[in-house]
Amino acid sequence: MTFLWRRRGGRGGGKRGAPEGIKPSMELTVPTHFRCPISLDLMKDPVSLSTGITYDRESIEKWMDAGNFTCPVTNQVLRNFDQIPNHALRKMIQDWCVEHKSFGVERIPTPRVPITPYEVSEVCVRMSAAARDGDEKKCQELVVKIKNSAKESERNKRCIVGNGIGAAFADTFESFAHLSVEKHANLLKETLFALTWSFPLGEEGVSKLKSAVSLRCMAWFLKEEDLSSRQNAVFVLKELILEDQGCVDGLMEVEGIEETLFRIVKVPICPKATQACLMVIHHMMLLQERSPMITLRFVQMGLIPLILDILVDGNKSVCEKALGALDSVCNLEEGRESAYTNALTVPLLVKKILRVSDTATTLSISTLWKLISLGEISENALVEAVELGAFQKLLVVLQVGCGERTKEKVTELLKLMNLYRDKLDCFDSSLGFKYLKRST
Repeated sequence: MTFLWRRRGGRGGGKRGAPEGIKPSMELTVPTHFRCPISLDLMKDPVSLSTGITYDRESIEKWMDAGNFTCPVTNQVLRNFDQIPNHALRKMIQDWCVEHKSFGVERIPTPRVPITPYEVSEVCVRMSAAARDGDEKKCQELVVKIKNSAKESERNKRCIVGNGIGAAFADTFESFAHLSVEKHANLLKETLFALTWSFPLGEEGVSKLKSAVSLRCMAWFLKEEDLSSRQNAVFVLKELILEDQGCVDGLMEVEGIEETLFRIVKVPICPKATQACLMVIHHMMLLQERSPMITLRFVQMGLIPLILDILVDGNKSVCEKALGALDSVCNLEEGRESAYTNALTVPLLVKKILRVSDTATTLSISTLWKLISLGEISENALVEAVELGAFQKLLVVLQVGCGERTKEKVTELLKLMNLYRDKLDCFDSSLGFKYLKRST
């Protein structure tokens, strides 16, 4: 590894000559023992393994995270995974960097000591005790301390999440939400943000966070004018539902939750927040006992036009969540009628087939099947879909392969199109079969 010295422009664009005794083209070679044996780059945080070989911490951690249990240089099986900071070598590297500053070498900063599982466990215990005592100041200090440690490195964040901090955050959130949301809003806001990156929470953490008190508190933050609080609340709700779909029942007990979620879709904060909100709404509409009532509310509020606007230019992930919500809405007759009355519905569904992803294709076909196969509007939807090229696209879906349920829906749609071919001026009965023959 070498550094090449180059002339650097002075103020006003002037040129400075090379320092005395150094030629402009002179190469600087990094001493071999300053390089990491894995990356071959200058080590920033040298650590030694039980085999006595020193590596840069980031490189050796990636090696171990990949499931390797040997020393890369000696190939010996590691007796333990302890990484001992090599302070002497790090100081030598820093001195070398200062000595060769004229070559443009920057001094590496002194690395912070990574957090340990023991320290995380100790913080969890102290935080839970402070939450039981209602000590807001102590909890605030611990939450901020953990948050700052997580910011320092991905290693710290993995260590923190892997040692149960999520359950401690959930415990703190529920405890202070029970006391007073308004009084402890700042602490609850900090804890809510920390929860966004603390999943999975584990059984104990989920039980705390899906309690009626915690869910009402999150709904309170969803109504806040502060955009970051609303964003964090919907992120946490999404992750909580993914971890335990049973919490949707509790969420439905929160008064006005449908209107609150609808507002986040209508007045978007960011694409990720919209995506998270659509996922929450989708799971709410899947509730077996309450689904018709919940879906009807969203239809009456105007959810379908919002979803279609999102589908026009949304990215892959947002489109998938929007299509999932639209598919759920079309389980209801009123939903199908509302969807079809919008001129964008069928064109967008046909467009998304084979255009975004396999998931989007499956959801688009499912929704199109519901519009065409169910209700009194089927023939009109069928004509429009064929005019837009759905017949050819569905043939391609069969050819490239799809799930059994999707295959059944595609086959049924093609049969309906064939059945109505005499009534469709736009339909060339041989077009689809010619297309299929040409594709094989």
